[in-house]
Amino acid sequence: MIPYGRQWIDEEDIRAVVEVLRSDWLTSGPKVVEFERAFANLLGAKEAVAVSNGTAALHAAMYALEIGAGDEVIVPPMTFAATANCVVFQGGTPVFADVDPETLLIESKQVESKITSRTKAIIAVDFAGHPCDYDDLKSIANRHSLALVADACHALGARYKNRPVGSLADLSTFSFHPVKHIATGEGGMITTDDSVLAKRMRLFRNHGITTDHLQREQLGSWFYEMVDLGYNYRITDFQCALGLAQLQKLPDFLKQRRKIAARYDDGFSPTPQISPLAVSQDVLHAYHLYVVKVDFNNLAADRDSFFRTLRQKGIGANVHYIPVHLHPFYQNKFRTGPGLCPVAETAYEQILSLPIFPRMKDEEVERVISVVIETVMEFEPASH
Repeated sequence: MIPYGRQWIDEEDIRAVVEVLRSDWLTSGPKVVEFERAFANLLGAKEAVAVSNGTAALHAAMYALEIGAGDEVIVPPMTFAATANCVVFQGGTPVFADVDPETLLIESKQVESKITSRTKAIIAVDFAGHPCDYDDLKSIANRHSLALVADACHALGARYKNRPVGSLADLSTFSFHPVKHIATGEGGMITTDDSVLAKRMRLFRNHGITTDHLQREQLGSWFYEMVDLGYNYRITDFQCALGLAQLQKLPDFLKQRRKIAARYDDGFSPTPQISPLAVSQDVLHAYHLYVVKVDFNNLAADRDSFFRTLRQKGIGANVHYIPVHLHPFYQNKFRTGPGLCPVAETAYEQILSLPIFPRMKDEEVERVISVVIETVMEFEPASH
């Protein structure tokens, strides 16, 4: 089985982790600060705040913006549930704005149509690794005095108009889950140019306490105060050591992902039933996912039977995502449901994510292409 994604850990990564395991600091120590600085420098941001996972990053961003009961935050439906959940964690209401049919990115006109007097922020999701139209979204946010948050968990290393993702919104969130661009096991980061927001997020990740263990050690003090209700969203030093080692390899990882995507683009071009998502000319795609739309109207199959056939043939396809507003929790709590975001709902019935990860061999890429095309031919109606 060729999985849709997987980490690449080498001896250098293992050595970096072991070195920290032999040190005095396993968590909340100097490697956390080092990783934050390296990450901020790479993306051209003034601040980076490391947390325990990508969901914690989103939650910390909502806390920093003081989202609360009665506040609305506009989100796209084509994303992982955490993008909307982080709003709910804070007592706010996620408002779903539909996506562009070609890219599945949040659509600016839809965003503008959803703004009310209660709207406080927009979360834009860089779906699959393709940056959103940040100039457009920033213009909308500025006109309505809203915060703009980038859920960039798919997009580390992507660029928009030659500017790095992570420097394009008021707050940008990242994930270091094993299938993402760099892995720390679990882990997340928020970048921002706002030192006040960064300070709030550092407080939030540490129970709402004013100082952490490293700061008290450096001050030779035991004293701390809890000034707000926070969470334990801290990340360990050995995870950050792994993150630092992985960050060195990020350019190569991205090069490999783009090479695989280009081969897929070329391999599927003669097959009209398989359409990769569109890529805007002014972006450099990070290809966390390689998503195709399959024209099931002209095949004797639906997405689920096509998916099962690929899996039976050893291709670990996946589906990203069930639109969030169709999950039972959102339908029950927020009265969302079918018809709310028709573009996302239609796309959901057509999309498949194909394997893409840096360690993928050329022959595995070729196998995916040949099996997908072979499966299309198997499901072609007899009239063809």
